[in-house]
Amino acid sequence: MNVKDMARAMKHDAPALAASTIEMRNDALAHIASAIESNAEKIFAANQEDLALADENGVSAAVKKRLKFDEGKMKDVISGIQMLMTLDDPIHQVQLDRELDKGLELKRVTVPIGVIGVIFEARPDALVQISTLCLKSGNCAILKGGKETAHTNKVLFDTIYQAAIDSGLPRHCLVQVSAHNEIDELLTCEGDVDLLIPRGSNAFVQYIMNHTKIPVMGHADGVCSIYIDEYADMKKIIPLVIDAKTQYTAACNAVETVLVNRKVAKDILPMLKEAFDEAHVKMHGTHEVNEIIPVEIMEDFHKEYLDLEVSLKCVADVKEAVDHINQYGSHHTDAIITENQENADYFLDRVDSAGVYVNASTRFADGFRYGFGAEVGISTSKIHARGPVGLDGLVTYKYKLYGHGQIVSDYASGKKQFHFKDLD
Repeated sequence: MNVKDMARAMKHDAPALAASTIEMRNDALAHIASAIESNAEKIFAANQEDLALADENGVSAAVKKRLKFDEGKMKDVISGIQMLMTLDDPIHQVQLDRELDKGLELKRVTVPIGVIGVIFEARPDALVQISTLCLKSGNCAILKGGKETAHTNKVLFDTIYQAAIDSGLPRHCLVQVSAHNEIDELLTCEGDVDLLIPRGSNAFVQYIMNHTKIPVMGHADGVCSIYIDEYADMKKIIPLVIDAKTQYTAACNAVETVLVNRKVAKDILPMLKEAFDEAHVKMHGTHEVNEIIPVEIMEDFHKEYLDLEVSLKCVADVKEAVDHINQYGSHHTDAIITENQENADYFLDRVDSAGVYVNASTRFADGFRYGFGAEVGISTSKIHARGPVGLDGLVTYKYKLYGHGQIVSDYASGKKQFHFKDLD
């Protein structure tokens, strides 16, 4: 089948998955976790093929880190699935129960979005997280991963799909596409695909948005910033900044810009230089910063490195820090280091990002760390879902009206009247 035929088949099976019980979906997740563990050697062998090809093709170290799927990554994805199983059912939840009139009851109930197309970067663990989140939330999913992990993704998908089907889920609950030209075909599936979630570069996400009529939810750049306030606790600065920059440089929630209050810059910048030098982080910055510590001069602060590089700038106060972040950031995740509650509150209220933190590393912006089990992506949009998109971001709702033969004419004529009453 081509992509259009697959999408049409999924649209047909979507209501059956939406009507499934939480017991059935959790049972499928349990089988998936077990199957991944049982096929460990096969998965690792496929990943070695991908890593060998990456070496041949000169793939950067930052990207290679994403490609790797070893015992540690397997342990993490299985833990994520197990956590996912413990979470409440996101569908069939009654959000509103209202009596409009005697014998006329309205309910708003959560339902899956339906058929979701997810196009994601070359990260095998992302395939596991995305597919299991979609199944738990009752959504059918079309999955397109990066070509750099084609071998690993194929084995992982086959393992997950077979376990899902063996557990009684609909035949077309999951589909994997692999060819690049299939992306363009997917973009034409309006009517059958309800939502697209692209993960990747800003240019890629913009391409998706500009070439489809299907609603798109996603984020592009991860230009995250940390502002070091004049009231920052000196003991917290280095651990927080180094964690945010180096714990996993290839992640979209790694810090890319560090803003330092000008009043304390002469004390803090040398501390940062020493820590960055030790961690082999290349520093870029303004002429003002260069007068205090040596940096490579830069002008453009909308820069996502995804590597051991960082931008540095001095600012007058929290207000200038907020203005800088709102202008140059990507509305992803930003943090302030301060012991001043007023400045912290100003930062939290004024920074227009999906995640705003006080005295915490930006690396906490993650579905697993938020207790969502995992995430299908991090949305910088303000409509429907924002930040790490877990189960709640993969459902919508419908209204169910239960009547006993009532007609609108009776209410329009005044023969009957509404008496709205919320029910327990």
